[in-house]
Amino acid sequence: MSQKAKRSVDADSPAVQVAGFIAKFDPEVAKMTRAARSIVRKRFPTAIELVYDNYNALAIGYSPTERTSDVIFSLAVYPRWVSLYFLHGRSLADPRKLLQGSGTQGGFIKLESIETLDDPAVKALIQAALKHSKVSFATKGRGYTIVKSISEKQRPRRARN
Repeated sequence: MSQKAKRSVDADSPAVQVAGFIAKFDPEVAKMTRAARSIVRKRFPTAIELVYDNYNALAIGYSPTERTSDVIFSLAVYPRWVSLYFLHGRSLADPRKLLQGSGTQGGFIKLESIETLDDPAVKALIQAALKHSKVSFATKGRGYTIVKSISEKQRPRRARN
């Protein structure tokens, strides 16, 4: 077995870790998360995924570098929903007022369905975030995943009925 193939089945590999993080959520939320990751990966194949299994949520940031400050947008996974979060959302043109949240810097869009990622206004926000970024995604190569942190203490990942 090649070293690369060996790494892909390693129990501690980022792929295995992220799959485990996602599996903690209710099946519907987990399915939405996997589908959203797949779509983002296809649209931005050179993006580096920065994963934070935090106290409140699972955050999967998409960045041109390994630096958190360069993340352009993220998937934020909560027990009942998945959001597309823009770190600099308040700096983006948002004529349809899609961005939610009361923060002065960031804003998010709750993914009502996976089709939300195909909405032209959402795509326009993603493009605006790309233009706003100081660093661009590479034009060649392939992205990868880094698990940046895992909080020891976490809120429950499954919704309470």
